[in-house]
Amino acid sequence: MYSFNELQEIIEKEIDGLEFSAPPEGLFEPMKYILGIGGKRLRPILVLLGANLYKDDLSRVCLPAIGIEVFHNFTLLHDDVMDNAPIRRNKKTVHEKWNSNVAILSGDAMSIKAYQYIGSCEDKYLRDVLTVFNQTALEVCEGQQFDMEFEERNDVELDEYLNMIRLKTAVLLGGSLKMGAIMGDASSKDAELLYYFGVNLGMAFQLQDDLLDVFGDEAVFGKKIGGDILSNKKTFLLIKALETASSEVKSELKSWITKKDFNPEEKIKTVRAIYEKLNVREFSVKKIENYFTLCLEYLDKVNVEAEKKKELYSLVKGLVNRSV
Repeated sequence: MYSFNELQEIIEKEIDGLEFSAPPEGLFEPMKYILGIGGKRLRPILVLLGANLYKDDLSRVCLPAIGIEVFHNFTLLHDDVMDNAPIRRNKKTVHEKWNSNVAILSGDAMSIKAYQYIGSCEDKYLRDVLTVFNQTALEVCEGQQFDMEFEERNDVELDEYLNMIRLKTAVLLGGSLKMGAIMGDASSKDAELLYYFGVNLGMAFQLQDDLLDVFGDEAVFGKKIGGDILSNKKTFLLIKALETASSEVKSELKSWITKKDFNPEEKIKTVRAIYEKLNVREFSVKKIENYFTLCLEYLDKVNVEAEKKKELYSLVKGLVNRSV
């Protein structure tokens, strides 16, 4: 069995070895750039972990796993254009370094490259793998659309938000594991259990991001705290606060959401104090714990010996204690 760190090294080596040498360079250079600025590589590692539960030889699984990472980075590239984000992992975003047209076209090319890599899996798995990937890719787009629509609404409900992050973030983790399990010759039951393990892991991961953005340690988190508050992003914390606040507190919170001219530090401090007063931090922590519990329940049912599931258990444990 491979360790998480060993699989991470394999993925990095595979990415470093990708050839995007064909002209025009203006199409392929941004692809190399965004893939080269790092990241956790969680999704392709999950593909390999899913396969490694059932087989030792991962040589035929590596390129499809890279396809998932290419797809993920394609979505980030287009998200950055839609959000007009200047920075990605402490580097200029593609549309800032080049321009929006380059970012859109290179993103399109990345989506095609993702299909090429995923389609390189063995023929006997191709139909099932593409079925999972196609459904997952469409759901990621649905999640992004919901997220954009929520920017214009102040009546987003918790169930709507949870469905949005399931689509935008969580299904790609679940799909990665399921695709890996299929290529590892897992039973259909095990593949489904691993899918739901991954989805619940993704839900916990995104809710942690919401929480850390407001209550994290800036020195540890690695970016400015309170970005979601300043941008009025519809997060679990904000939606729960609006749902539970008295009319007076709700009015105060909404006034901060609608203000165009404000002191950023004052806004963060005031909104965070409102969250504390309404106990939404504690409610969020409990929700995250619930998703982690569901993760383990699904993983426990996967029909392989516990020793083979050790890396997935460790992954959950690491994310439970995550501070970045």
